[in-house]
Amino acid sequence: MSRLRVLAGAVALAVAAPLLLLGTARPAGADPAAYFVFTDVTRREAVVQLTDPADIEHARALVNGQTTERPHLVGRINKRPAPYNPPWTFHYDPATVDFFDFAIEVCDATIPYVEDHLDEAGGAFLPGLVWCPWTSRLLREIPAP
Repeated sequence: MSRLRVLAGAVALAVAAPLLLLGTARPAGADPAAYFVFTDVTRREAVVQLTDPADIEHARALVNGQTTERPHLVGRINKRPAPYNPPWTFHYDPATVDFFDFAIEVCDATIPYVEDHLDEAGGAFLPGLVWCPWTSRLLREIPAP
């Protein structure tokens, strides 16, 4: 199966059946995690934890300027804080994170907007808790907390 996806149609499917698009949970301890700082148009920063070796490799290639393909993040959010992602009270579920080139509007929002409207996430706002900030981009890898 190709890692390159046309996300515009897939996000609609993800709202109805998120686990089909975004994968299933990986066994605990199966892969070491990597952490990357990302930003968006607001220039606020957040941290994403990646656990899939292919995603980690792709993220490192983005950070090192070795690729410009699929530069934006997509995944399901958890509506609770993660110790590696202060000051935000939400984070990406690492088992669902992927990358995309283009997406539909229903999953787009900035980092602070998600925080300010977190109580609405999962309904009309970010259906299925799928978040795909169109202006997201990785800045750097950081050590594990």
